[in-house]
Amino acid sequence: MGPEGTTKHRLGWIGAGRMGSALTERLLAAGCDVGVYNRTRSKAEPLEALGATLVDHPSDLADRDIVFSMVGGNDDFLEVTTGPSGVLSVEGTAPKILIDSTTVSAEVSTQVRAYCDKTGTALLAAPVSGNPSVVKVGRLTFAVSGPQAAFDTAAPYLDLLGAGASYVGDGELARLVKICHNLFLGVVAQSMAEITVLAEKGGVSRHAFLDFINNSVMGSTFSRYKTPAFVTLDMTPTFTPVLLLKDFDLGMAAGKELNVPLPVTAAVRELVMGLLGRGITGEDFAVLLRIQAEASGLELVPEDVDVDDGLGEA
Repeated sequence: MGPEGTTKHRLGWIGAGRMGSALTERLLAAGCDVGVYNRTRSKAEPLEALGATLVDHPSDLADRDIVFSMVGGNDDFLEVTTGPSGVLSVEGTAPKILIDSTTVSAEVSTQVRAYCDKTGTALLAAPVSGNPSVVKVGRLTFAVSGPQAAFDTAAPYLDLLGAGASYVGDGELARLVKICHNLFLGVVAQSMAEITVLAEKGGVSRHAFLDFINNSVMGSTFSRYKTPAFVTLDMTPTFTPVLLLKDFDLGMAAGKELNVPLPVTAAVRELVMGLLGRGITGEDFAVLLRIQAEASGLELVPEDVDVDDGLGEA
């Protein structure tokens, strides 16, 4: 069972993809009552075996106290909330709190927030940092914005889902926080690629160099997590260059709007654009390492060494 107070609300979950399913499993394991909608019902059926109640439409979750959504993007978010069968479409019935972790624009989120105001639903924007592997070990984190009282009510459930939820203020501020996070992600990945190539071209193996970095004051959860990809050159995607470029463009637009110069970010954005120019769209963004090696006249080969990704249980 979860912490005290985490079973008194009836929950709903919209979007049972890899991330949504992993997060719903955590709620079910804590004893929560969870109704689940997924566009392809069969993909959600494993959750039914764990105790979830599957429904046919988002509107079937309108009578739930708190509903989470994690869907594909702007259009999907609008459809499952304000569409004809959306969770906010049932006259006289709506969730008390809607918590959205979809990657959507601030404009679309503002549009849904206005709709929520009409139904008496508090919308919390709650973008995440992490992926299914991070979820599994309880290290997912949230940036959350919206009404403070709604956040206080939802906090115990967010705590079940990961390592912490940071309340960052009202409205759509959490969306800006997520964009800033992903800009940092790309900049650090490029910096990590540059120093790793420099060390290897000077004669140091990648695994030895990264072991030193990870144990130094410069080590981080991110550097440890990306070390296996850098060492083995396994570029199975966790986040693609296409998605990263989208966030870089959003970040550069925010910098222009707020009069904040982003010179380092702008340089890395061009490097990420270069990945797409080469047709590199489906690999992990850690492929920046390979491009840096090519630019440096270094031929990379996989290192057959077991390295820790640092993702122990939180």
